[in-house]
Amino acid sequence: MNAAVTRVATDTGGTFTDLVAISIDPDTGEAASIRTAKTHTTPGSLERGVLAVIRKGAVPFEEIGLFVHGSTIVINALTERKGVKTGLVTTQGFRDVLEIARGNRPDLFNFRYAKPRPFVPRYLRRELPERIDYQGRVVTALDTSSLEEIVSDFKADGVASVAVCYLHAYVNPAHELETVNQLRKLWPGIPCVASHQITREWREYERTTTTVLCAYVLPIADSYLKALAQELTKQGVRGSMYAMQSNGGMATFESARQRPIALVESGPASGVLGAASIGKLIGRSNIIALDIGGTTAKCSLIDRGQVRVTSDYYIERTRTYAGYPIMAPVVDIVEIGSGGGSIAWLDPEKRLHVGPQSAGAVPGPVAYGMGGLAPTTTDANLLKGRINPHNFLGGDVKADMTAVHRAFEELGVSLGVDAQSAAAGIIRVANSNMINALKLVSLNRGYDPRDFTLVAFGGGGGMHAVSLAAELNIPRVVIPMNCAVFAAWGMLMSDLRRDYVLTLNCDLTDSSLQKISDACETLERQAKEDFAQEGVTCSALRFERFGDMRYAGQEHTVRAEFPQGRVDRTAIAGAAQAFTNEYQRQYRYALPNAVQLVNLHIVALGEVGRPAIRTLPVTGRSPVDAVKERRHVEFDDGDLLETPIYDRTLLEPEMRFNGPAIIEEPDTTIVVPPTHGVEIDPFGNVTIALAGR
Repeated sequence: MNAAVTRVATDTGGTFTDLVAISIDPDTGEAASIRTAKTHTTPGSLERGVLAVIRKGAVPFEEIGLFVHGSTIVINALTERKGVKTGLVTTQGFRDVLEIARGNRPDLFNFRYAKPRPFVPRYLRRELPERIDYQGRVVTALDTSSLEEIVSDFKADGVASVAVCYLHAYVNPAHELETVNQLRKLWPGIPCVASHQITREWREYERTTTTVLCAYVLPIADSYLKALAQELTKQGVRGSMYAMQSNGGMATFESARQRPIALVESGPASGVLGAASIGKLIGRSNIIALDIGGTTAKCSLIDRGQVRVTSDYYIERTRTYAGYPIMAPVVDIVEIGSGGGSIAWLDPEKRLHVGPQSAGAVPGPVAYGMGGLAPTTTDANLLKGRINPHNFLGGDVKADMTAVHRAFEELGVSLGVDAQSAAAGIIRVANSNMINALKLVSLNRGYDPRDFTLVAFGGGGGMHAVSLAAELNIPRVVIPMNCAVFAAWGMLMSDLRRDYVLTLNCDLTDSSLQKISDACETLERQAKEDFAQEGVTCSALRFERFGDMRYAGQEHTVRAEFPQGRVDRTAIAGAAQAFTNEYQRQYRYALPNAVQLVNLHIVALGEVGRPAIRTLPVTGRSPVDAVKERRHVEFDDGDLLETPIYDRTLLEPEMRFNGPAIIEEPDTTIVVPPTHGVEIDPFGNVTIALAGR
């Protein structure tokens, strides 16, 4: 690793691009200074926004020793269908796996249900004779004699990327390897992805879809990361460059370009990692992380300091639409279309909705004065006095309050209420959407929110957090320092990470000891080889083991920890007990059935060194010294109260005060309703203790 002078993380979202730059004291290894910046995202040329935010943060390019980047480039290419024309080569007789999909549709009684449309049309799905059985034995030898004709057809049809997925290749990838080699000889330079490169996990439909989606976005992500690296190098950056992955770890740009599907939720994942780091810093291991941005709200639950990672992930999935599975390790996040830029609208029955449509960066909320006409959540908070119109977006934008009033008056006429009531309605609906998401990661999974601390961040996190916590009886809210760019901060708290998942499908008995032991050894050896290619030594690696397990006779699995060290009777007994405990926690009962290990999951972590965060100095000032003005603010109960407005930059550890209060910083606002207590911790985080909880 290069010795870092300044460590920089940038997070490109749907509305804003954020930056956190930490300068390291070479003598102590502590963070000597932290700089942040936020600019509008630049659709069509995202690298311009990255360069712009670095310049705005006044970070000299030549001083950057480590650069980490998270982006929406992959998820946007998928959801907006802006990938490339993709061809699929698969086992003879299996070209329609994508079309058949799954029968377990989300809403059994939805008679208008339609299956997800495959990303690869049938005429671009081609077959080759080959067959490997579930134990990895060759049943039918691979015949590539027709591959030249397939390549010719793909070229004629404008195919720009190829996916290869064979039956049971997760056990034995030999046929996929041979096909990819032949493809590259016949068609030099064609982007090509084989399923075993992405996942060694069973389930044919999910594995095929994941491979196809990876191939679909590969040229887009490859071009973007290559262009970004070239621009940064041109500007003088000589340090290591990493991309944030969905699993909560970093990967080199080179590795990310080969497996871009691993970046599908890179930005949100880093926010959850940051929340876990804050939890360790303040001594709280049970955390619910809430990230409210301009376009979406994301939440995740951290149990006893452990961030949950799952490979059961979908894009575009709703209550009535099956969506598309992605069988890649992703931090377990629930995401909804409800953020600061979410647009309020009325359905034909005149019912008010907020989101998922967003005003985005352009034209943005009505207050931007850039042509937006439909009121958003941000506009509603402006009208209620919660956001200072004279310090809007840190003073970079002058809020067009005339347009805001006009938009809410028009909405109020449609609803039969005044403008203020319409704004209150938008906030209530937005809060209700977020509460439902928080319940999905807590109550719906057997967790009691009263046992957790809500860590809220993003541009809108502090605006809504206390109201949401009160609804769910969460006793404490923490708003971290630099919360508006917190996801970028979380990137600098992460490690290099690779996940290796292998389907074993065996009983946890003595008869499977050797099979499990060999699998652990093989995957950990593969991890060491992969990291060695990136310059990470074996001594810097550490491993974690997990197992996807189930009771005999069941179809699906529950993930639990698998013991480290030698795989013996004690280890498999410990794994079975960990599964039973987790199963009982989720479902409130256990079965006497034998336990089966379906998938072995090895996590390899390479540390890059995290900066130590200093405590802030205490001068003995009073909270009154941080009050910069007073103004009337309307809270959720409808009371319009004269409220002190605190400057967060003047708040320091040991300060305490009660709501009502508004705490302002350049990029966000924290709303504290009446009676709740506020305390500033040694690291500058705002802790809000909810009254009566």
